[in-house]
Amino acid sequence: MAHIYIFSPSSAVRDKAAFRRGVKRLAALGHEVEVDEAALAVHMRFAGDDVTRIAAIHRAAASGADVALTSRGGYGLTRILPGIAYKKVAKAIEGGTQFVGLSDFTAFQLALLAKTGAISWAGPALGEDFGVEGEPDDIMEACFDDLVQDQGEGAGWRLPLERVPNTPEIVAKKDRETMGNGQLVMKNAVLWGGNLSVLVALLGTPYWPEVKGGVLFIEDVNEHPFRIERMLTQLLQAGVLARQKAIVFGQFTGIRLAPHDKGYKLATVVAWLRSQLKVPVLTGLPFGHVPTKVLLPVGGKVDLLVEGRDALVVWGHL
Repeated sequence: MAHIYIFSPSSAVRDKAAFRRGVKRLAALGHEVEVDEAALAVHMRFAGDDVTRIAAIHRAAASGADVALTSRGGYGLTRILPGIAYKKVAKAIEGGTQFVGLSDFTAFQLALLAKTGAISWAGPALGEDFGVEGEPDDIMEACFDDLVQDQGEGAGWRLPLERVPNTPEIVAKKDRETMGNGQLVMKNAVLWGGNLSVLVALLGTPYWPEVKGGVLFIEDVNEHPFRIERMLTQLLQAGVLARQKAIVFGQFTGIRLAPHDKGYKLATVVAWLRSQLKVPVLTGLPFGHVPTKVLLPVGGKVDLLVEGRDALVVWGHL
């Protein structure tokens, strides 16, 4: 069905069994799977030294594949951002290659957006998603199939029960339409974001995309709520959050609370952030370090619709 190129731009692949399962599963689905020559390279904690990993990105861009899929996240992309030929990557995307990944891949995606405006996809990784024991998540797999078949045009979810998001009245009239009680529609906004820790690390660098009037989505793993709040505070005080049309929380997993937190948790952080902003702060987006994840076009123009607990991000045909 599709030519999929597997490459490793971040940490070394430690779970080689998951890597092999992922390759086998994609091939069983009918895809032509091409594995980069350095996909299993190891240099300290990285998938090869910096030069090797930069070359892997460039080989992915030159592969002519329909999808360039990362093997895993971890760490390593931030330090090699200056060496990436972004125009070559953007040209490959223009020619039909979709770059897909998450977590550490946020650094590449936001740098690409800042340098070229090209769209990439926040989505699965080979080992974490296709290489699981048992069957991959059916929603993740369906969303990936939609991308491969050029059919995906949006993603929807149910907002959690704990809080109704900020009301439509706080959104400027030029940015919304009300078509009934409680319905919120924001149009033509740039969707951007990804892993919160990686995103914040780019602030103030040449690889930070200056997005105004966007929809910012965030997720993270193994971060305590006070660290999440501290990162959000940096974005808040830098003026980034107030310039967006909406902030959307994906999944924040691996949180370990301490006895002295005394009720302080992620919901506390969300409530505090809402008290600081006049833009909607939504939660529950099925994206992050979780099996069930949608694919999202980083840098794509989207409409955001909310009615009651139903939320929908629509990007149409990209």
